[in-house]
Amino acid sequence: MGAWGFIGGLMGKLVLGGLAVAAVMALGLPPAAVSASTAEPAVLAHSSEALGGADPDTTVTFTVTTGALSMSAPVSVNLGSGAPGTTISGALGAVSVIDDRALLSASWTATAASSDWTTGGATPAETIPATDAGYDPGSITTTGTITATGTPITLSGTAAPVVTGTSGVGNNTAMWNPTVSVAVPAGAVGGAYAGTLTQSVS
Repeated sequence: MGAWGFIGGLMGKLVLGGLAVAAVMALGLPPAAVSASTAEPAVLAHSSEALGGADPDTTVTFTVTTGALSMSAPVSVNLGSGAPGTTISGALGAVSVIDDRALLSASWTATAASSDWTTGGATPAETIPATDAGYDPGSITTTGTITATGTPITLSGTAAPVVTGTSGVGNNTAMWNPTVSVAVPAGAVGGAYAGTLTQSVS
């Protein structure tokens, strides 16, 4: 290209640039807008962490709740009837131990005790001692992880173990239907006898 062609091109660019500046000033914009408009597009920056960072970890927590050790038994039961010198026996009804403590190593002991049985005015002649009766847990059904072992006993006023739970893990239950047998003395006075059988677990 000749010298006059180069000068002509340069003059054209100066004219166009001058027109752009004049247009910007007419709009009330700062001259910097001209250079910004003619600058090359900016390159967007990308976070290297978003593209090549490690997979994120989230700590998740929750709580397993625990409960209590409890026992349930019938409120009342009638064993039936029999003559002096015989044995009156019957099923007590469902007795349950509910262990909701959720322990890593669970164990418990269920006990039974009884008052004397009396009738009328509860005189010695109208009393059958607690020790004339027996308590037999019989078969035991369990849920969860627990080993339940029953022990037949002669009742008395002192609590004695009747079922023990061992080697338990987490929540568990045990249920049995014990048989209570009363050896009625030959000299017993006739009447409706009543006593209190107390069962507990710890």
